[in-house]
Amino acid sequence: MERYLQILTISLEAVFSNKLRSVLTALGIIFGVAAVIAMMAIGNGAQKEILDQIKLVGVNNIVILPINLNDTKNQDQESDDTESETPATNKKYSPGLTLKDVNNIANTIPTVKQVSPEIVYPVLAVRNGKKSSVDLTGINNNFFDLFNLTLQKGTRFSDIQTSKGDPVCIIGPTVAAKLFPDENPLGKQLKCGTIWLKVIGVLEGVKTDKKAKSLGVSDYNTKVFTPLKTLLLRYKDRSLVNQSSFSGGQMFRMGRMSMYIENDANKVGEHQLDKIVVQVDDTKNLAATKTVIEQILNRRHQGVKDFEIKIPELLLKQEQKTKDIFNIVLGAIAGISLIVGGIGIMNIMLASVMERIREIGVRRAIGATKKDIIFQFLAEATFISITGGFIGILLGVIMARVISLSTDILTIVSFVSIAISFGVAATVGIVFGWLPARKAAEQDPVESLRHD
Repeated sequence: MERYLQILTISLEAVFSNKLRSVLTALGIIFGVAAVIAMMAIGNGAQKEILDQIKLVGVNNIVILPINLNDTKNQDQESDDTESETPATNKKYSPGLTLKDVNNIANTIPTVKQVSPEIVYPVLAVRNGKKSSVDLTGINNNFFDLFNLTLQKGTRFSDIQTSKGDPVCIIGPTVAAKLFPDENPLGKQLKCGTIWLKVIGVLEGVKTDKKAKSLGVSDYNTKVFTPLKTLLLRYKDRSLVNQSSFSGGQMFRMGRMSMYIENDANKVGEHQLDKIVVQVDDTKNLAATKTVIEQILNRRHQGVKDFEIKIPELLLKQEQKTKDIFNIVLGAIAGISLIVGGIGIMNIMLASVMERIREIGVRRAIGATKKDIIFQFLAEATFISITGGFIGILLGVIMARVISLSTDILTIVSFVSIAISFGVAATVGIVFGWLPARKAAEQDPVESLRHD
């Protein structure tokens, strides 16, 4: 042991006696390790974002959103110089997304686990003189299960409250902080629009981002939730048709039934629901279920394409696959830089062997074996590589932090990435240091002593 400690001391003295050369030798390892850690941190951050977004949009969910054909058709008509002369009677009427669609999907498709309809009305919430503009959202209890939402305090809606349309609500944490800053909101009354609602629960805070919003996920923290029937009975049911619902047209009465034919053929029915979320029992059934839902809605809406269907999980997984490929490419580039750093170590160590031939001869003459010489030069290469690995880890963590702060990209430095990069750095030092060490050990002692 003392013999190897002595050899190790000689190796360290050789490294520190040529500080500049040792630093330049280690640069390839330093930047290689830093690049590996930074790239893996970006990859870990991207993966966490995708998982968080999947959690927000729900697992195995299909989102059905309404399309306002009135706006799109009017815009098309304004941009077109020639007006269509198609009779109004040829235009098909669609009732839009309704609760009947929800019931049809839930009762017809065997792969559907549960369905959550949603209606949103912007209202002014008032409490003791404090005001806040909120989205009053009508839901059922499936909503909380589909989006993995939990309550900070209070309870969900009871079966009686949802069936009778009781004036109760569950508020987001932002609403609670604004309107109930110094009191417990449970059991208190909150005026939403013209209706007083009793607060029975406060939602746990949920973080959303732009990507989640593009997939139909809104900011739950700023919402007020009430039973769907409460919204339809006490506020407005857009599926109810009366004369004031139309901007122009003629009403024809046939016995007890009335039929309204519009003069404006571009106008279609107004959607009762703002969103329908369908949860499928298994991921493999998502695409097939989407196809069946589309067929059902096309039939129920008379072929009018006034809805769009999204599968957020599949979109996110495709995005994750793309990011994984990108991260593999970046990791490969970073790995190549480590190999280049190893080649640099080998080149410098080979040059060092040629410069120290006389030293090698002296050591062999006083009793050093080939193994001692190999250990000495291999220890030098490994020490440079490991030191570069430590510095590279520190630099990589700093780079990940800078990337996160400057580009708003989530980065997560994991212990695994540190262990892998450090292990690769040490391995590179040993592998690429072996050839120079072997070359040094093969030197003829007599010839080495004659070397000037």
